[in-house]
Amino acid sequence: MYDKKTDSSKETSTSMVNREKTIIRTSIIGVIANIFLTAFKAVIGLLSNSIAITLDAVNNLNDALSSVITIVGTKLAGKKPDKKHPLGYGRIEYLTALIISALVMFAGFTALSESIKKIINPEVPDYSPVSLIILSSAVIVKLILARYVKKVGKKVNNNSLIASASEANFDAILSFSVIIIAIIYMMTKINLEAFAGLTIAVFIIKSGIEIMIDTINDIIGKRTDKQLAIAVKKTICEDPDVLGAFDLYLYNYGPNYNYGSVHVEVDESMTAKEIDVMARRIGANVYEKHGVVLTGIGLYSVNAQGSPADLMRQKITKIAMAHDYAMQVHGFYVDFESKQIIFDIVLSFNCDQTAAIGKIEKEIKAQYPEYEIKIQPDIDITE
Repeated sequence: MYDKKTDSSKETSTSMVNREKTIIRTSIIGVIANIFLTAFKAVIGLLSNSIAITLDAVNNLNDALSSVITIVGTKLAGKKPDKKHPLGYGRIEYLTALIISALVMFAGFTALSESIKKIINPEVPDYSPVSLIILSSAVIVKLILARYVKKVGKKVNNNSLIASASEANFDAILSFSVIIIAIIYMMTKINLEAFAGLTIAVFIIKSGIEIMIDTINDIIGKRTDKQLAIAVKKTICEDPDVLGAFDLYLYNYGPNYNYGSVHVEVDESMTAKEIDVMARRIGANVYEKHGVVLTGIGLYSVNAQGSPADLMRQKITKIAMAHDYAMQVHGFYVDFESKQIIFDIVLSFNCDQTAAIGKIEKEIKAQYPEYEIKIQPDIDITE
């Protein structure tokens, strides 16, 4: 029998393998390119007695090391889930990006230190036209490499490659700055090497800090990707038995490793069997289209359209949404036997939830004094 979910699982597994191969191949290209650039610049730096060119060579060596770390991190992140880590090792990629950001900052602080030393104790450089031609070629190679690595990094959603591309761009800027400084020195005998190195060092440190902050946010847990959330909700709402999808939470365990839970509104007349079939269908569709595993599907029972309860819903929704801090009302249900009005409301982060709920509750109670009002506050995750 053809099992759509099983087939899509195979496709996803194949996609993960291809992603890993792409990252490793790109990183190997980066290692080879940076080793060659390191060798060329180190020779030129030593021959011309240029601290800027020597630091540039160190940066390239740093890039090569970053690519090696990316390869190791990708291989570790691709390990199959086991008893200790049932959801896999995908988050290791974030740790890899964290290490690379630390390397970027280390390179920046090294450049800063050496530049300050050269300001205090300046040395006379000895540039040659040949060395400048080689440096110009290195800039072109570095820019091409940075563009390629960044493109692949975004395509496969890999922070380590994106971080390496950012570092490569700064190296290209560093090399170009050295060329300009060399030309100025050859024409005017004014030595600006150390001051330029100081400025570039600050920018490199800034880049490393930005990469680190972005990666730490991934580890801590960022707001759910709005585009993915909208797409998942759309797929869920395409099911004929779903009246609405709310409270979508996505839990990330590494790039492209997403698990989630959601609440759906269904007609109050649905049977347990019908709900079970619907839930399985929704889970399979979401996994096939978005690669998201729905670990839980909660239910909101909805009163029949046009019924007295539905008219109450419209009136109460209007009362709640009259407040600026109220963003959405859902999961509405009226239990006439126990005299309860139950619903969830999405509130802005900027409001006092307790005070907001109390005020809305009081206004509804004034309209329906015989009912017990039960309001569950939700936070703005994807809206």
